[in-house]
Amino acid sequence: MMNEPWQNAAVIAQTQRIARSLKHWTGRDLLPGNFLPMEFSEKVFHAPFVLVSHGNEADPVLNFGNAAALALWEMSWEELTRTPSRLTAEAPNRAERARLLAAVTQRGFIDDYSGVRISKTGRRFRIAQATVWNLLAETGEPCGQAAMFARWEFL
Repeated sequence: MMNEPWQNAAVIAQTQRIARSLKHWTGRDLLPGNFLPMEFSEKVFHAPFVLVSHGNEADPVLNFGNAAALALWEMSWEELTRTPSRLTAEAPNRAERARLLAAVTQRGFIDDYSGVRISKTGRRFRIAQATVWNLLAETGEPCGQAAMFARWEFL
């Protein structure tokens, strides 16, 4: 049987990185409570909000998406984690998305982002009240960005 993504050591570490970075920039906890790393990874994977992250490659590739994100973008874990994050937005919206990410890079995080995204099958949806933040490695070096939101509507 294939392990669930949240059981993978790299995913557990990424979940910890996402949570630690959110706390650093915003002072907020990703989830309330105190959990062992694998338990936390499972809870985040099955959380009732969308959570995605990408690395800091020249063309950043998604490296995490919880179950809500996989369902919304209509992708498997394998598909999502091979997708350049820019492809989650339609071509006309990519410049606006690039400006958003540049602002996050400058300030550390933004709250209340909204924008239109597109699933693998072409289904368009508007996200609202998203928090987007820089990810920091254990050493404090930038290592990508994450986004979290619980509100979206199909267009």
